[in-house]
Amino acid sequence: MSDYTPPIDDIRFVMNHVADLGGILATERFSHVDADSIDAVITEVARFMADEVAPTNVDGDRIGSQWHASDGGPATVVTPDSFKSAYEKWVASGFGAMPFDPEYGGADFPWISAIAVQEMYTTSNMALSLCPLLTQGAIDAIHAHGSTEQKNTYLPKMMTGEWTGTMNLTEPQAGSDVGAVSTKAQPIADSDGAWSITGQKIYITYGEHDLAEQIIHLVLARTPGSAPGTKGISMFVVPKYLLNEDGSLGERNGAECVSIEHKLGIHGSPTCVMQFEGATGWLVGNEHDGMRNMFTMMNNARLSVGLQGLSLSDRAFQQSLQYAQDREQGTAPGAPKGAASPIIEHPDVRRMLMTQRAWIDAMRALVYTNAAALDRADAATDADEQRTWRELADLLIPLSKGLCTDVCNEMTSLALQIHGGMGYVEETGVAQHYRDARIAAIYEGTNGIQAADLVGRKLAMRSGGVITDLLDEFDLRVKELADIDGLATFADRLSEAVSTAREATAHLVSIAGSDPRSLLASSTPYLRLLGTTVCAGFLAKSAIAASNGADYPADFLSAKVTGAKFFGEQILPTTAGLLAAVTSRADDLFALTSDQLL
Repeated sequence: MSDYTPPIDDIRFVMNHVADLGGILATERFSHVDADSIDAVITEVARFMADEVAPTNVDGDRIGSQWHASDGGPATVVTPDSFKSAYEKWVASGFGAMPFDPEYGGADFPWISAIAVQEMYTTSNMALSLCPLLTQGAIDAIHAHGSTEQKNTYLPKMMTGEWTGTMNLTEPQAGSDVGAVSTKAQPIADSDGAWSITGQKIYITYGEHDLAEQIIHLVLARTPGSAPGTKGISMFVVPKYLLNEDGSLGERNGAECVSIEHKLGIHGSPTCVMQFEGATGWLVGNEHDGMRNMFTMMNNARLSVGLQGLSLSDRAFQQSLQYAQDREQGTAPGAPKGAASPIIEHPDVRRMLMTQRAWIDAMRALVYTNAAALDRADAATDADEQRTWRELADLLIPLSKGLCTDVCNEMTSLALQIHGGMGYVEETGVAQHYRDARIAAIYEGTNGIQAADLVGRKLAMRSGGVITDLLDEFDLRVKELADIDGLATFADRLSEAVSTAREATAHLVSIAGSDPRSLLASSTPYLRLLGTTVCAGFLAKSAIAASNGADYPADFLSAKVTGAKFFGEQILPTTAGLLAAVTSRADDLFALTSDQLL
C-alpha cells in the first residue's frame, strides 16, 4: 500500500500554463492575491495532507463511521479516531476559509486555488474530504441567499470548519426528481419567522457526526399551499442545536439521524437518513426560491465531484505505479532469458500506466480550466466578458462532473488490474479506491443527468455557439501544435476530433426541437465525445507550453509532452467511433417491450 505524494509540480503547471492563473491574478477582483502566496499555500497544504490526512484513509475504509442508538436521546455517529485528530488540525490550519468572503473570516482567494487544496484533500482521504465539501455548498447558499443575520450567525464558524453544513434534498420517494419532495414546513405562530419542519431525507452526507459541535442543515421543504413540482419548494436553515441569544449552543433541535447506509465505498463518510420532527428552521431567501438556492450549492459541488474523479484516479495510479515497479513476474521483452522482470517492463502494463497518467493530466486540465472560468466570470467588469466566461464555465461543469467520474471508474479499475490477483483482495488497499470511486458518477446528479444537462441546457446556449467557439480555439491550437517536432500526428488527430465534434454538435442542434427522445438518447456518447475532445484541446495547450521550455525540470516537461502525445494519438481517436451513437435515432432503444428485455 503506497503513501500519497501530492503532485505539486503538476498542479502548479496546470494552474499557470493551462488555466492561466496569471490572468486571474491580473484582474482587479483578485489583485490582493499574489502567485507566491498561492504557491506557499499549495506547498504547506501538500505537506499537511501527506502527513496528517492521507494516513487516515485506511481507517476510514476499515473502521468506518458507526451509528449508535442512544437511550432516551438522539442517536450518534462516531467517526474513526484518526478522523477527529486530522479534522481538528484542518480547522486549526485555516485553509478551509481560503476562498470565502473576508467579511466573515475568509481570505478571498480565487476558486482555482481552493480547487488545488480540494484535490490534495480528496486524494488523501475522499471520505473525510466530503465533510468540508458539503460545508462549502452550504456556505455558498447562505452567502448568496441568506439574510444578513443568517450570514453573521453561521458563516464565520462554517468557514473555519468549527461548524459543518449539509444539503438535505433527497427523499425516499424523490431521488433525482427534486420536484417530488414532500417534507413540510409550517409557520410557527408568534415566533421570529421560524418554521416547523417535518419529513425524512435520505443520503445526507455527514448529516450526523462527531467532528464538529454544530451542524447546519439546509433543507428543502414545501410551505402550505405551495404549487406542485419544483416551483413550490423553499429552502430552510435548520441547525442541529438552536442558539442562545449570546450565540452559544442551546437545546437540541428536532433533527435526528435514524440510520446510516452500509455502502460499497467511502465507509468513513456517514451517509445519513435524517428525520425532522417539528424541527425549527428559518427561510433562506424567499419562499419558493428553494430550487434557485439549491443550484447555487450544486454548481460548485458538481465541479468538486468531477475533481473527485481526478483525485481518486491519481491515488490509484500512484499505488499501481509503485506496485508495478516492485512486483517481479515473467520475463519482459529484451530481458535476459529466465530473468524475473518488474511488471512495469511489460508492454501491456505500460499501456495501462500511460493511460492512467494521460487521463489524469487531461482531467486536471479540464477541472482547473473550469475553475479558472468561474474566477474570470467573477472578476469580469464588462458584461460581455462576464457572459463569455460564465458560458464557458457552465459548459464545462457537466463535462468535468460526468467525464471525470466516468473515467475514474475506468482508471481505478486499471489500477486494480495492474495488481492482478493482489488487487482483488483487500490487503493491498487498491480495491478501496475502486469502491470509493463508484459513487462519484451517481451523486450530485447522475452522469445521465449531466449528459441531459449538456444537450438540453448547455447545447442551447447560443444554439451551440458556446461549443463551436471552443472548438474554434482548438483549431487555432492545431496549427501551433503541428509546428512542434514530434507532435504533428497529435495535431492531425485533434483536427479530426474537432471536426467530429462539430458534426455531432450540429446534428444535435438540428434535432433539439423536433426529436427530444433521440437528443437524450445521444447525450451520454456525446458527453464522452465532446469531453474527450475538450481534454485533448487543453492538453495541446499543455504540450505547447512544455515544448516552449516553461520553468520546470527538463524531465518533467518531457513527460508532459509525452503524456499529451499519448492522449492525442491513442485515446483521442476513440471519439470517431462515438459519432454513430450520437447521430443514431432512439428507435432501437425502445424497439423492445419491457418483457422482451428479459
